[in-house]
Amino acid sequence: MVREKAHVNVVIIGHVDSGKSTTTGHLIYKCGGVDQRKLEKFEKAAAQMGKSSFKFAWLLDKLKAERERGITIDISLLKFNTQKYSMTIIDAPGHRDFIKNMITGTSQADVALLVVSAVKGEYEAGVSRSGQTREHALLAYTLGVKQIIVCVNKMDMTEPPYSQKRYEEVVKGVRVFLKKIGYDTNAVPFVPISGWLGENMITPTQKMPWYRGWKVRLREGTANGNTLLEVLDSIKPPVRTINKPLRLPLQDVYKIGGVGTVPVGKIETGVLKPGMTLMFSPAKLTAEVKSIEMHHQGLDTALPGHNVGFNIKNMSVKNLRRGDVAGNAQHDPPSDVHSFEAQVIILNHPGKIKMGYSPVLDCHTAHVTCRFAELKEKLDRRTGKKLEDNPQLLMSGDAATVKLVPIKPMCVESFFTYPPLGRFAARDLKQTVAVGVIKSVEKVRGAKASQKAQTSK
Repeated sequence: MVREKAHVNVVIIGHVDSGKSTTTGHLIYKCGGVDQRKLEKFEKAAAQMGKSSFKFAWLLDKLKAERERGITIDISLLKFNTQKYSMTIIDAPGHRDFIKNMITGTSQADVALLVVSAVKGEYEAGVSRSGQTREHALLAYTLGVKQIIVCVNKMDMTEPPYSQKRYEEVVKGVRVFLKKIGYDTNAVPFVPISGWLGENMITPTQKMPWYRGWKVRLREGTANGNTLLEVLDSIKPPVRTINKPLRLPLQDVYKIGGVGTVPVGKIETGVLKPGMTLMFSPAKLTAEVKSIEMHHQGLDTALPGHNVGFNIKNMSVKNLRRGDVAGNAQHDPPSDVHSFEAQVIILNHPGKIKMGYSPVLDCHTAHVTCRFAELKEKLDRRTGKKLEDNPQLLMSGDAATVKLVPIKPMCVESFFTYPPLGRFAARDLKQTVAVGVIKSVEKVRGAKASQKAQTSK
């Protein structure tokens, strides 16, 4: 155990109350993330509030506000180990109004664990047009999470309990919409579990004798097993690009007494080291890195995939915000964009989209309103061939190349140079209306930019 385990970031997605937090809490508890004493404390507190079945979820819902509402709001990062990987769990919220948080969480993940409830009515609500099971899976795909695992949860509450018929019905339904989104369903493992009782999570279940285990076909060959833990071990570790310049989208910026300003985020490409001079865009500020921390341990070198907090010199918390991107000031620093050209697919928009339409774009951790400045060409969404030039309007199901202009400074990159910073989802009317990838960017360049950085130090 001398070698450090590979890091994998897992995002847990699914409809509200499908049991995401409970399932995740159970996993962490079983795989050494939390001690028994803490769990007993949570159990007492949960029982006093009459929510005893929430004890594992309480591991995740550490925030007080969430405890009272029983809903996960902020993205809590917790880690646990499987045999092969050191996993950081990003428990993404499932409520409608938190889709924005869910997007920030998902843009940092390598693997998505989609939790679907098998309970009558709950599964149907999640997969319905307005449900979030679909929407989350779709966002995960767009934001580049190409590996997805499906947990059919609450098997202990089906009628009759642990019903094979119900499990197969759910699997069939989920398979259909995952295929529509673009996932290769042969490579998606389906696992029946009970997150509350811990059935089939770590050890094979005795309650479901009909379950023959999961099996997936990948390019590298087939993989199979029974439990959720085995699935997590079977995932392909993501390829990290170290040799590209640094790009680190900020997820939050904290002010810590005695330390100073600490931005937090996941390194997408490149390497971060103490002593480096960073350029923050679109803030157009530079600052030196004093120290780096991950999971409360100091680091000399932080690599892609690491979720880190780093302390910077002489910079006030007020100057930075979520969605800013840090890069090496000496090596292709990030810059904000005037406009960018993107290939988009309109998903579920009730009306017609014309020039001037301005939804909120979620790209990496930024949420900025962007205007459709030009509809350049309409494409066939399967082949990518051009159908018509300068279409007047776009409707659900159309694919197109469009020019987008952010209404306030925003830092994005083209998908080909920095994939994580080149994918986005567009939200409007409380739902995802389009997804897309950025083909080219027109950056804001010039003497003014560097001058500004000097004066603002």
